[in-house]
Amino acid sequence: MHLSRFPRIRLGHLPTPLEPMDNLSRLLGGPRLWVKRDDCTGLSSGGNKTRKLEFLMADAQEKGADTIITQGATQSNHARQTVAAACKLGLKCHILLEDRTGSDDPAYVHNGNVFLDQLHGATVSKRPGGADMPTEMEKLAEQLKEAGKTPYIIPGGGSNEIGALGYVNAALELLAQANDMGLQIDHLVHATGSAGTQAGLVTGLAACHAGIPVLGIGVRAPQDKQEANVFALAQKTEAKLGLSGVVSRQDVVANCDYVGDGYGIPTESMVEAVTLLARHEGILLDPVYSGKGMAGLIDLIRQGHFKEGENVVFLHTGGSVALFGYPGAFDFPDYTATT
Repeated sequence: MHLSRFPRIRLGHLPTPLEPMDNLSRLLGGPRLWVKRDDCTGLSSGGNKTRKLEFLMADAQEKGADTIITQGATQSNHARQTVAAACKLGLKCHILLEDRTGSDDPAYVHNGNVFLDQLHGATVSKRPGGADMPTEMEKLAEQLKEAGKTPYIIPGGGSNEIGALGYVNAALELLAQANDMGLQIDHLVHATGSAGTQAGLVTGLAACHAGIPVLGIGVRAPQDKQEANVFALAQKTEAKLGLSGVVSRQDVVANCDYVGDGYGIPTESMVEAVTLLARHEGILLDPVYSGKGMAGLIDLIRQGHFKEGENVVFLHTGGSVALFGYPGAFDFPDYTATT
């Protein structure tokens, strides 16, 4: 796969580290755990969307865009990274935030990613839960065109066949690192939502005949819908690459047992996972994606899903900024000043 034939703007600090999590491995027993640190991509505190934006923003520039439109949930990591990329490239950015949780907690509504969206200078507007967000973006794009602008719409999560190229590239990067380290990767696990990360990884690894199974831990949709979304996007991605029949349906696997009451709604297992990583590895997860993804991985290890000594890589999709929107999920005792 010759990805250099696709327009790309370097935005991330790549390659991201591939590191062992020895403390967590000893704590849980079973497989040896590793983490691919895509929380360290650098753009506005980092995250997985940066890889997608390298290709999406290049496409926007090729099309002469002066304004970026995108959407996400209130505490969207994608929105934050998108407006940060727009800042670097001198583009305006309009963000539509969908209220998927119904929370009116001031920390959730105003802090974390929402604060950074505004700090980066985005125009932010809200939409109710269940809104047709693609249609809302198209309406805004028409208004901007009438005002003489040239808008470019990026789908939620940057998840289309252009954005997914970023995770085809990540698959190649991961394989190169593993080869250099002499590391045989037995499983790759990550949080899956808008489908672009998993679709890109599955496509890249399948095209290389890597033999590494990818498990997405779902954070929103039920399993059948999540797997169908990922497979459909993987097919579009392989077509974008000029390939056909590379990804089979059985390559796409999602476990959606750890969503809890819904997208962005805290769970006890998420809180435990975030706390364990913070206290045993010094790594910050986020409450919506990587926290629930790690919760799934931890539970599967406890169930004996992975064999003793297998190498399991967790791809950290970033988003720790969202922790500041969820202080109430962590029942820490009050602290008092001492003299």
